[in-house]
Amino acid sequence: MVSLCGCTGEEKGQSGQNKQDDDKIQIGMTFDSFVIERWQRDRDVFVSMAKELGAEVNIQNANGDVAEQKKQIEYFIKKGMDVIVIVCIDSASLKTNIKKARDAGIKVIAYDRLISDADVDLYISFDNEMVGEMMAKALVDNGLTGGKVIMLNGSQSDNNVPMVSKGFESVMEENGNEIIDTYYVDGWKAELAGDYIYGNMGKVIECDAIMCGNDDLASRVVTALSEKRLAGKKMVVGQDADLEACQRIVEGTQLMTVYKPIEKLAQRAAEYAVKMAKGEDIISENEELVTISDGSYEVPYLKIDPVSVNAENMDEVIIKSGFHLKEDVYLNVPSKMPKN
Repeated sequence: MVSLCGCTGEEKGQSGQNKQDDDKIQIGMTFDSFVIERWQRDRDVFVSMAKELGAEVNIQNANGDVAEQKKQIEYFIKKGMDVIVIVCIDSASLKTNIKKARDAGIKVIAYDRLISDADVDLYISFDNEMVGEMMAKALVDNGLTGGKVIMLNGSQSDNNVPMVSKGFESVMEENGNEIIDTYYVDGWKAELAGDYIYGNMGKVIECDAIMCGNDDLASRVVTALSEKRLAGKKMVVGQDADLEACQRIVEGTQLMTVYKPIEKLAQRAAEYAVKMAKGEDIISENEELVTISDGSYEVPYLKIDPVSVNAENMDEVIIKSGFHLKEDVYLNVPSKMPKN
């Protein structure tokens, strides 16, 4: 197996990636970027499972550049991949490239982010509306009713963002909480979330809680709050269960995160990719698949449930699962480290 990270594979690592063995399944996987911590874990688990199943994977990193991601898809088409797996940057920009891939007989999987109007062969992700509901419920369970909230969402080009927002907003409305401002962080650039806090201190002081689209955004938010001596005084929620977020939760500066079992997601994606490459029917009489609209088509959807994580269940969910090590999570607060 060969795993590559970098620019378009046409320029590097071609030996071992060419389809020299027609019986060897070839999977091309293009990532948005590896700036967000969790994508590195997705990559490693996917590649490992695919290897176990007898497939080779060519990993490409678009570094947040839509044009580069399009080139990578074209490269995969040219190399005759059996399956292309895409963590898209902009859900509205890839339908032409995906149509070309499918016309060439290549199966396409939208990984964790739905691609608009593209009629992919499979979309696999978490229940994103549930993610938003969990964030909101954590705030309500912590006493937030009739309060004021700021929403710092992720990129508007990410199809998951409106799903998360819908779930969050519905629970806020049910409990009489007012969303006093909504901001979309372009390209999921965490520094922009920090800039928002510095530039909107009046609203920050007024609010009771800040919903962050992921833990990377929450990291900059909490840093900015700390500088204003507000960390721990404003409830902050996020998702992805990044190590630093888990550390903040046990420290008391972030209320909760949403753990998404990435191993399960990546393993199942690899399993389905191999099945598709073998020409197996993944849809008929498959009870675990539902459908979701991509705007123009109903596409098969494998939906995996997330888990809400706070200080009380940190050990049970995060540490016992091996997602993070106990000594790492409690690095800054050893006095709170469980003895067992």
